[in-house]
Amino acid sequence: MKTIILASLIAACTLQSAAAFDPDPAAGEGRFTQNCVSCHGKAGKGVAEFPALAGRDADYITHRLTQYRAKEKVGYDSAVMYSMAGELTDEEISNLAAYISTTFK
Repeated sequence: MKTIILASLIAACTLQSAAAFDPDPAAGEGRFTQNCVSCHGKAGKGVAEFPALAGRDADYITHRLTQYRAKEKVGYDSAVMYSMAGELTDEEISNLAAYISTTFK
């Protein structure tokens, strides 16, 4: 129980600090093209079993990437995302969230 509470507090603090950045969707596009497009597709609709990102808001993307970076299991392919999100900074997460949420509506 203490672990869950601690993880929740860390995630909340991380989300708050990620929101402190002025997001740069152009930088998010560069990171998306480099790291995300092969699984989530050029239009963010997902490829094969990988989920669509289209229609997700910035808060959802920020929260999920933060969870993956913390190696939290949130779905059957979570381990794939651990390495993808593990090296992202708060600013990069903010940029990706801004790009995805405004581009793939």
